[in-house]
Amino acid sequence: MDSSSISSTAASFVTLKFRCFDPTYAYSATPNHRRSFVTSSRSLTPCATNSNGSMATSENSERKIITGEAGYVLEDVPHFSDYISDLPTYPNPLQENPSYSVVKQHFVDVDDSVAQNIVVHQDSPRGRHFRRVGPREKVYFESDDVHACIVTCGGLCPGLNTVIREIVCGLYHMYGVHQVLGIEGGYRGFYARNTIPLTPKIVNGIHKRGGTILGTSRGGHDTSKIVDSIQDRGINQVYVLGGDGTQKGASAIFEEIRRRGLKVAVAGIPKTIDNDIPIIDKSFGFDTAVEEAQRAISAAHVEAESFENGIGVVKLMGRYSGFIAMYATIASRDVDCCLIPESPFYLEGPGGLFEYIEKRLKENGHMVIVIAEGAGQELLSEIMHTMDQQDASGNKLLQDVGLWISQKIRDHFGKKRKMTINLKYIDPTYMIRAVPSNASDNVYCTLLAHSAIHGAMAGYTGFTVGPVNGRHAYIPFYRITERQNRVVITDRMWARLLSSTNQPSFLDPKKVKQSKEGKPDTQLFNHAPKILNN
Repeated sequence: MDSSSISSTAASFVTLKFRCFDPTYAYSATPNHRRSFVTSSRSLTPCATNSNGSMATSENSERKIITGEAGYVLEDVPHFSDYISDLPTYPNPLQENPSYSVVKQHFVDVDDSVAQNIVVHQDSPRGRHFRRVGPREKVYFESDDVHACIVTCGGLCPGLNTVIREIVCGLYHMYGVHQVLGIEGGYRGFYARNTIPLTPKIVNGIHKRGGTILGTSRGGHDTSKIVDSIQDRGINQVYVLGGDGTQKGASAIFEEIRRRGLKVAVAGIPKTIDNDIPIIDKSFGFDTAVEEAQRAISAAHVEAESFENGIGVVKLMGRYSGFIAMYATIASRDVDCCLIPESPFYLEGPGGLFEYIEKRLKENGHMVIVIAEGAGQELLSEIMHTMDQQDASGNKLLQDVGLWISQKIRDHFGKKRKMTINLKYIDPTYMIRAVPSNASDNVYCTLLAHSAIHGAMAGYTGFTVGPVNGRHAYIPFYRITERQNRVVITDRMWARLLSSTNQPSFLDPKKVKQSKEGKPDTQLFNHAPKILNN
């Protein structure tokens, strides 16, 4: 949905007034802004678990839309004052914090927002915006009353421990909060009553370790049990680290908390090593994953060039999105072919993969192939018939495309072409997931953790945090979970990869023609990340 359609949709609803977090900065001070609550058919409400352990979602929620002049649209996040009246506020303790005494401006302006699209034309509407993150002058919690908890769900990713550390240390050192619990083992830990008390001393060195000290799991989401546990423990701030499935779970928790009228802030920090979360510039752990993937690619290159007709095949993460494979390929410059889920390919015939491999072997005597785990699954499904199987998180179970394509290459050149090849297959997937985050991701994780803390203390809830065009913002859950971020293979970034590897595009010419005529194919035109995408 573009900004103009959102504007017209919001305008068609009855305008409802709601309290801002501080009456001093009430929205009435900006009379040109129209506020609406829009019923959503995409967001989550309280849900239970399916028989396979994944969430059963229902469709009934409210979106908080603010419209202004010149096509301005703010997709706002919920706030305590939307559903709890007459809440007291307190001065933000940051203004008395010695560490922040050098800061020129302690607090962000209430009307600050971050534009989703920054490339515009002269007559473009102002478009969609999100609320800017940062400390507010008034907070909705006294430090001694805060009882926070942190939970990590889903697969491992570099940086999880760093985010945990920075939430704990940020709450302690910025806001004087001393009651922080870690929920063990993912969502199940809420109702299994497994907790770890977290202090700065306990978490001090965990950023140097991979994985998560809290443990993790897939599935196990039971909204009612989780919220019952939150109430029983007296928790009033919940920090949820996980991918799109986990964020859907966090959204369901928030909806149930709002239904019960509880003063509990729910903040999500999006985690996916595949970088497939939309809206935000990139997800934490992605930089580390690309960096670590270089080691596997370098090893494959050494193996390949050391033997006659050597072929190195490296399988990288990327269930639905091929960002790690694409960026690792561009960074390496040793890769001759990169295969990702967004770009269909075929093996035999003119312009197929086998023809290209034979051509490269004749030219260079060796080649390196990088393949994302979700690439070519439609070719495997014709043989394996496993397209409908899912894991506990509801993700499609994938066949090992790396092993499959390695065997196909051996069979084709060994049996059909009678060529001697030396193929080495490297799968570093779980090694990459388990490493500690690098320096860049450590800084990024710190910013994400602090952004979430500032939002929760200011009374915002039902949000996730992340950078949008370089500026961190509070984003409604539904925007994070409504689709997946995917590589756009008609974009200049993919063209840069093709020029680096000199591989064929494997694109159907008809689809390219459709794209130029403004008829995008869904597989070609999902939104790409903003990093290095100019």
